[in-house]
Amino acid sequence: MLALAQLALVAGGLWRPVQPGVWQREIRMAPNGALSVVQAIAIRIDPTVVSFRLDTATRDFGMRGAWSIDRMPADALVALNTGQFATGRPWGWLVRDGVEAQPPGTGSVAMAFVVDSAGTPALVQPDDIPGWRGRVNLAFQSYPALLIGDGEVPWEIRESGRGVDLEHRDSRLAIGVLGDGSVVVVLTRYTGLGGTAPTLPWGPTVPEMADVMKSLGARRALLLDGGVSSQLAVRRRDGSVQRWENWRSVPVGMVIVPARP
Repeated sequence: MLALAQLALVAGGLWRPVQPGVWQREIRMAPNGALSVVQAIAIRIDPTVVSFRLDTATRDFGMRGAWSIDRMPADALVALNTGQFATGRPWGWLVRDGVEAQPPGTGSVAMAFVVDSAGTPALVQPDDIPGWRGRVNLAFQSYPALLIGDGEVPWEIRESGRGVDLEHRDSRLAIGVLGDGSVVVVLTRYTGLGGTAPTLPWGPTVPEMADVMKSLGARRALLLDGGVSSQLAVRRRDGSVQRWENWRSVPVGMVIVPARP
């Protein structure tokens, strides 16, 4: 793993408010080496003043008319893609507006992002999912988990040969829950070649991304679909939208909107 001291997080500046309950921060990931040409964009979200909802392009979550940040609703503050998918359909557990559309998937490195009926988000490990079924408003699964328990790195990503490729570098998108209950979303972008190829799929390894999330204060964290799927949009106070788009659309996105009174 990349030592926490080597991450150039301190040079990334302070959190800047972009909307009520939404802050942004840019991070140069390292002063030299492989990550010196990678920037991380971090978005921190206060769940007490926003609502989370899943957004799709089709009712059956199919690939036709698939989702991208181009579909960001006019009331959305943040939009991003969610978890892994295959044959045009999302993988694993899926709950939308309190209705379970797909049952949970299985896998030791899987994790679910859930929002309960009170609007409280959490990251849930596979063994705990049965206790959450039937009482969440939103849920989706992805893999691999980056941090579990109370900031612990999963056994599967501590050493090679345990089922996760720890050497592969790629564009990354991750979501985490901090100690105060707020949510942090982190997207990486390639800054080499004079910034002309930001969607080039080059970035942190899985363990390095775990380090980034831990450095930002996440207790639990999960990789979402990265590579050419990873995309993020943030609406500013003046109504303009900062976009980090990508090449591939996905079955499901998540949008964060102001909470209704």
